[in-house]
Amino acid sequence: MLNTHVKITLPLIACPRRSVSISCCKHAVCFYIYLFSSCKRVVMETDASLLGVELEQKQQEELYQQLLLQTMGKMQNDSPPSKVIRPQPGMCVKTSSVSDKQKVFLNICQSQAVPPPPHLSQEALVKLLESEDPTSYRVPMSLGEPHTEVDNSSQGCTVYDVVINDEFFQKCQKDTLFQQFLIAVSLEGLENKYNLELSRDIKILKNRKFMGSVAEQNIRTKSKPIIQEIDSKEPHSLPSSIKCPEFTLLVEPPSGNAEYLIAEILLPGVISARSVVLDLGEDRLVLIARPALFHLDIFFPLLIDQENSVAQYNTKTQMLTVTMPVVS
Repeated sequence: MLNTHVKITLPLIACPRRSVSISCCKHAVCFYIYLFSSCKRVVMETDASLLGVELEQKQQEELYQQLLLQTMGKMQNDSPPSKVIRPQPGMCVKTSSVSDKQKVFLNICQSQAVPPPPHLSQEALVKLLESEDPTSYRVPMSLGEPHTEVDNSSQGCTVYDVVINDEFFQKCQKDTLFQQFLIAVSLEGLENKYNLELSRDIKILKNRKFMGSVAEQNIRTKSKPIIQEIDSKEPHSLPSSIKCPEFTLLVEPPSGNAEYLIAEILLPGVISARSVVLDLGEDRLVLIARPALFHLDIFFPLLIDQENSVAQYNTKTQMLTVTMPVVS
């Protein structure tokens, strides 16, 4: 019986840009049909795999967005416990800004809500002022936002409200050395917080306890722990796919008055800074990074200057470094 050969040219399913040419008899045609069916099954399996990857990426994106919304809401709702106080007038100090020679007034006020500093005798204060680091003694105070007032000459001036403990204020009123010390730390506190340079040529107004009006202030009622340790190996309430990165907090300089707080955060697998969302509060850092979905939420032992903080991400070491000026 004469065998009839047929030449068939069809695209190869597994390789769209290639074609296969088969010269065969009827049995060969049957073999090709079997090969075609097998390739079709391979394509179906590949499509399912791609769909699985797309589904996983979509789930990760939804999880990332959900975590981002939860974290931002937590930043707003989980603020440190605080209360609004209306301080009592104390004394008014006149000074000026070094840069433009404009008049500046300090309303040094008093309130029971502000905790007192540690007990300090006059002898201890003298030794402190003569020491190499007089800033080691801290006076708790609340520094208000600047507000504009009109002085006795009908000229505009800038006023800052400083609130301290009422008992410590009375102590300073009875002792000139303590009074001068209080004014010095108040000026330094305002300079550090608002990036100012104020003159030390001051005048205490005798017949005026405050300039303008004394505004209410929102003070924290509970202090944060000095150090908060987080062990990334411990279980968290977050989903298992979210990891807490390794991090280190450093104080610069290591001794004396802290000027900078530096956070070093290791983010393996994060190839670009665009994948990182960083939010800084006055004493808090919240970070979310993908694709590995890192999540970090820590409190600081010190208050920081958010606006002048700088973050840098090294793509080689995959280390995020956040440098934050400390506000006294």
